[in-house]
Amino acid sequence: MSKALVSEPAIPVITAKQFSTKILDFYHLHGRKDLPWQQNPTPYRVWVSEIMLQQTQVKTVIPYYEKFIQSFATVEALANANVDDVLHLWQGLGYYSRARNLHKCAQTVMTKFNGVFPDNLEQMESLSGIGRSTAGAILSLASGKSTAILDGNVKRVLARVFLVDGWYGQTAVTKALWELSESYTPKKQTGNFNQAMMDLGASLCSRSKPQCESCPLQKHCLAFIHGKTAEYPHKKPKKQIPTRHSTFILKLNTRQQIQLIKRPPAGIWGGLWSLPEQATDISNSHLSEQELIEETKHTFTHFHLQMKFVSNQSESVEYKIEENAVLAWHNIDQLTNLAFPTPIKKFLFKHFELSQ
Repeated sequence: MSKALVSEPAIPVITAKQFSTKILDFYHLHGRKDLPWQQNPTPYRVWVSEIMLQQTQVKTVIPYYEKFIQSFATVEALANANVDDVLHLWQGLGYYSRARNLHKCAQTVMTKFNGVFPDNLEQMESLSGIGRSTAGAILSLASGKSTAILDGNVKRVLARVFLVDGWYGQTAVTKALWELSESYTPKKQTGNFNQAMMDLGASLCSRSKPQCESCPLQKHCLAFIHGKTAEYPHKKPKKQIPTRHSTFILKLNTRQQIQLIKRPPAGIWGGLWSLPEQATDISNSHLSEQELIEETKHTFTHFHLQMKFVSNQSESVEYKIEENAVLAWHNIDQLTNLAFPTPIKKFLFKHFELSQ
């Protein structure tokens, strides 16, 4: 473990045995045990939940998870599904590459592993969308394997208890946290331990206003001992987020059908239906009051998108796309069955007064 990253403790921190005992005691008293994916925790059910929980809170995930499992009860059902149906159920969860990887992974499990998830880390990590921590979570929570995890909640707990300096995104910091996680994860009751670590980070050891007085690790937490809880974990260095401009064109034919385009599988909003788009903004000087319908801003992780929605009233609007396999006319009442990016769906449903 790098001494440059983990601050030297003024007192012995905690032994692995003490650590796991306190965490398991916390689990038995306060750990979550009634989440949907904890009932009949098969690798498939745990896998779906872990992918949904990436960068999404539990309370948001639960209704999506229940609908998803109701539609695709097994890995075989998911593998055989149309990716459009998968994306449709994913609407609102964001980070749509997760849904595409979920579908692709299910197909790989069926073709390469005969419909059974692998039971070791190396093979589990070879599947689309499954990284080291997700693999560890699936194996420990569903199969009782002794595998460590390192999701955002666990990172926060470890960074505070052991005063790990630096931002998670730095390779050396991640390496130090993995070393801690693997050193302190017990060989027995690993699933309960991992669940408790995630629960602790999501509740008492939250990002803001942590409830240190109730934390089972308080007496051993270096951040608490040194009055630095608010400083840890260190935040990502601030970076100016750029703003991009794009114009989305609402085009109706004489039959009052709307023209939509399916976005490429990779990239932002991959595989979702959207409106034809101008990559650069149309100047206000080329728009009459009747043509400009609405303006809004949507924020992604790495940039802001300033969005204009216009109707196709001006002949000066040039379309960079032609009629092809992914460009099609749709009846308005079909929109509720298609998968859209959140801001596009919000605009269309509002404009055509459709129910969610």
